[in-house]
Amino acid sequence: MMPGISFPSHAEVSGIQRLNSTSPAHEFEEATYRSLRWRLIPFLMLCYVIAYLDRINVGFAKLQMSTNLGFTEAAYGFGAGIFFLGYVLFPVPSNLFLVRVGARRWIGCLMVVWGIISGSTALVTTAPQFFTLRFLLGVAESGFYPAIILYLTHWFPNHRRAHAVSLFQSAVALAGIVGGPSSGWILDRLHDYGHLWGWQWLFLIEALPAVLAGLAALYFLDNRICEARWLTTDQKNFLVRQLERDSGARIAGSVRAVFADLRVWGLGVVLFGIAMAIYAISFWMPTLLRESGVSSNSRIGWMSAVPNLIAAVGMVLVARSSDRRRERRWHVVVAMLLGALGLLGSVLLPHRPMLVLASLSLAALGVMSALPLQWSFLTAFLGGSSAATAIGLVSSVGNLGGLVSPAMIGWLKGQTGTLHAGMYAIAASVVISALIALSYPARLVNR
Repeated sequence: MMPGISFPSHAEVSGIQRLNSTSPAHEFEEATYRSLRWRLIPFLMLCYVIAYLDRINVGFAKLQMSTNLGFTEAAYGFGAGIFFLGYVLFPVPSNLFLVRVGARRWIGCLMVVWGIISGSTALVTTAPQFFTLRFLLGVAESGFYPAIILYLTHWFPNHRRAHAVSLFQSAVALAGIVGGPSSGWILDRLHDYGHLWGWQWLFLIEALPAVLAGLAALYFLDNRICEARWLTTDQKNFLVRQLERDSGARIAGSVRAVFADLRVWGLGVVLFGIAMAIYAISFWMPTLLRESGVSSNSRIGWMSAVPNLIAAVGMVLVARSSDRRRERRWHVVVAMLLGALGLLGSVLLPHRPMLVLASLSLAALGVMSALPLQWSFLTAFLGGSSAATAIGLVSSVGNLGGLVSPAMIGWLKGQTGTLHAGMYAIAASVVISALIALSYPARLVNR
């Protein structure tokens, strides 16, 4: 507790910061948000690394699995993509249920369930079994991501949220940094150990952390500010006042109103383009690197970490720039256009591994930097139960891109023998989504 400190209005705080960035009020605010970030973000990032790795490790498993089980390119693409059919069906009811039961129990239970399903993929022997487990994995994971986006709105006001979300979203890139080398190592080193293929060990080993983290979430997460024993009373009061002021700029309405709001559907289309690109990179990067001339699974794993490392740094820097300038649209649009350019380069520079890697790095940097920022559009003008519904709706529409992208690329590769046509289509979808993002008025989203 800090005696003598009052809790000024947002305008007063901004004025104090401009006059004296080392004032007690400013230091108190920064210390409070620093406590939030250190308490919540690392654990949520860990959970998302696990979630993302469990959905994309099939891209590495494919290097052995397709040959072992006789899967065609189209069958693999369909299996990778059908995850998102389950993923898009349940975010809205999942978020509404989260509001009722609380984040701690809901997130923890989801993680335990999807860990069991992911590990069971090691037992498949036929394509229908593969499709079924991928679909069920999507159902189990469908509530996690929108739950976290909603959860962060209960702790961070809008002008602080892009940075927090970008740190959380950087787990997408961290999953690639960790998952690439480890997956390649497992494929090469554990192949035929205990009479199991490397791809089977891959699913078994990478599923275990989900179960452990899910159990930990039941004890670690707090549902609301008032439950956080690690915050002082002054800090709790300050955060509540910040969120109350923030909510005054947003609209709360009925579920029907959210579904009738074209702005929400438009953001779903924006996320659709981003998701198309992210999962094109995630599911097909190992294949692109192999076709560029890299033969070792371990080397492919290490090389695939590079685009993700660059994206992880870029996501945080771009989000901090967006928060500092209170500007959203152009940060999103420019990032998406750079991503589209990188996607094109990944197939226009064949048999040059380092140039393909550089193009994939640009693509990952662009689309992953846009991902957390597009959520700040939505939470700038919607609040309450409307935000919960809208986040679920946008997540459902957007993640259809994950269903379409791998299936379309796999089918086109089977028809043409190359990944060119698929990557051209993905790049075009990203450009269209960038134009839609640009159509949102700055006064609506730049908060």
